[in-house]
Amino acid sequence: MKIVVSIDSFKGSLSSIEAGRAVEKGILKVNSNAEVVVCPLADGGEGTVDALAAGLGGKLISTTVKGPLLEPIDAEYCILPDGTAVMEMAKAAGLPLIKATERNPMKTTTFGVGELIKDAIGRGCRHFVIGIGGSATNDGGTGMLTALGYEFLNGEGKPVEPGAEGLLSLESISDKNIIGELKECTFRIACDVTNPLCGEKGASAIYGPQKGATPEMIPVLDKALATFAKVAETASSKADMNYPGAGAAGGMGFGFLTFTNASLESGIKIVIEETGIEEHIKDADLVVTGEGRLDRQTAMGKAPIGVARIAKKYGKKVIAFCGCVGEGAEKCNEEGIDAYFPILRNITSLEEAMKKENAFRNLEETAEQVFRLI
Repeated sequence: MKIVVSIDSFKGSLSSIEAGRAVEKGILKVNSNAEVVVCPLADGGEGTVDALAAGLGGKLISTTVKGPLLEPIDAEYCILPDGTAVMEMAKAAGLPLIKATERNPMKTTTFGVGELIKDAIGRGCRHFVIGIGGSATNDGGTGMLTALGYEFLNGEGKPVEPGAEGLLSLESISDKNIIGELKECTFRIACDVTNPLCGEKGASAIYGPQKGATPEMIPVLDKALATFAKVAETASSKADMNYPGAGAAGGMGFGFLTFTNASLESGIKIVIEETGIEEHIKDADLVVTGEGRLDRQTAMGKAPIGVARIAKKYGKKVIAFCGCVGEGAEKCNEEGIDAYFPILRNITSLEEAMKKENAFRNLEETAEQVFRLI
């Protein structure tokens, strides 16, 4: 019997691979001859680097870069065996890196993301997978591009200030000093939002408040990105401020699309393709997936549903394990998960339930009982 196990992380508790190993252990207690294939799962956001590094034998790289307020921070990314660099922009420019009292999208920058890319290019990487969720920024990706050699200049030909506020005085963009290898690079950007760059559904209006923007600040931020878009049109024929996803990560989607060889894709799609899970599912007898909390949002297309859809393409049964079940979880049954099982086995506090050793044991023991039936 071949069973493919691909479970998203139980955030704050188990990584994707740890969750998969717990299920594997439970299965093998029942059938020691079963072939269990554990594949990493993530949606392109938090946990993607760790999942792909652990699941595909990637090498974790740590380097010091400038954080969202230009303070030095240590950030990690991984290089897969085929040379692909996998990054999460939040590691260098994410909201959790800044105290709530210091959040100000007029000043935060994506410069550190560019430094991560530059570091990977220096190590020979030319293909990138980058998740851009969880940003603290609204600079259109100009900080990142500056680190790669682009110059964003004011009317006097001097570099504008970092962050969105600098874009208000932007008048020209120069690529004469970009690092030469950038033209050889391709970027698959994990992006699951469709917001345009500007306007009432744009980056500033929709995501600015969670990054610290006041109501008075939002139209200024929007104007800054609109100025960037207008100048970008003179520098690149690819500039399209209305492209779905251009507003992702404070406009970083626009920056990638306009100035690099990039595509915006579903994060789940990218991870599934990079891990090659479909090839494993083709001849599997059963597929196991899951995540920490199964609810209505899961059914709307989160990582476990991505796995379930592939399984259904080949007519496979799918079961899911989760830490807990939330409202609307039954919708997952309509999206390809045949049955789901929460793993809590007694009344406990959230803190106790999320302890790694407890979560691992609960998942292992629940899997064992389910597979006794199977």
